[in-house]
Amino acid sequence: MPYVITNKCLGERYGDCVEACPVDCIHPGDYQGQVFMVIDPNDCIECDACLPVCPIGAIVASANEDPDYAKINADLSPQFKNNPPVGTRPKGDPPRRPENKLV
Repeated sequence: MPYVITNKCLGERYGDCVEACPVDCIHPGDYQGQVFMVIDPNDCIECDACLPVCPIGAIVASANEDPDYAKINADLSPQFKNNPPVGTRPKGDPPRRPENKLV
């Protein structure tokens, strides 16, 4: 079951996961008027590379852990796929949303 980027990423977009992904399955775009990224469930190989590098813990290892965002990732992937990749934010850059904390 592919990994899922959750609502914690909404408005954040750190990019560490993109850099770690060996199959280029993480794509940026805008969702609900904010920056966001999704994991394409058709391309994810469940390698675990992205999970430990997300500085705010916005990735879960199974669609069962967040079925709503699993659907959002799947639905947005086709349109996000053609967007240019994003770079990483500086190490220690604080979250933009106060409810997110660096892990």
